[in-house]
Amino acid sequence: MKLQVFIAALWVATVSAFAPATRNVAVSTSLRSSSLAEEVDSVGNNIAIKQLLTDVESSGLLTKVAQSGLLSKAQKAGLSLSKLEPLLALAAQNKEILVLVEAATPEVLPILPKIVEVAPAALPLLANAVAIPPSALQVAGLGAFAAAAGVVVLVPDDTVVEVAIQTLAVGALGAAGVASLAGSAILGKILK
Repeated sequence: MKLQVFIAALWVATVSAFAPATRNVAVSTSLRSSSLAEEVDSVGNNIAIKQLLTDVESSGLLTKVAQSGLLSKAQKAGLSLSKLEPLLALAAQNKEILVLVEAATPEVLPILPKIVEVAPAALPLLANAVAIPPSALQVAGLGAFAAAAGVVVLVPDDTVVEVAIQTLAVGALGAAGVASLAGSAILGKILK
């Protein structure tokens, strides 16, 4: 686990070298009482969440999940909802996690309808991905980091286009590496 944290920190430090410098510009926003009225209905339900749940229902997403066999394949791989309970308890004990989730909600809400739209096509892929062992995810993560380092070493940085290619490749491969290592750590803990 310590190696995964070290590699993730190394990746973040490397990627931040390619990030443009930001200016501190003070942005003032006025709070309007009408903005709250635009986000909730007369009962107090969040309109975006209500629309998302309506989209999930109308697309038949849960039926498609059942038909794909995703849950039965996950159970065969040793992943069950009862094994997720310790993670929920851990999140409940660490209030910081809940604060982060709540703070990220306004940025995440616009993405959720797209996820619901793409989810049915991704179900067969997810059903097959459940069977991947955590050790294979670790190897894939380390391979992605090695490939990112290879891109930096092998692709010259003489022009702006080459630097852009390096940045894009390191960002994509680094994200894949972090996702693989995080996924292997989470699956390793859940499947124990």
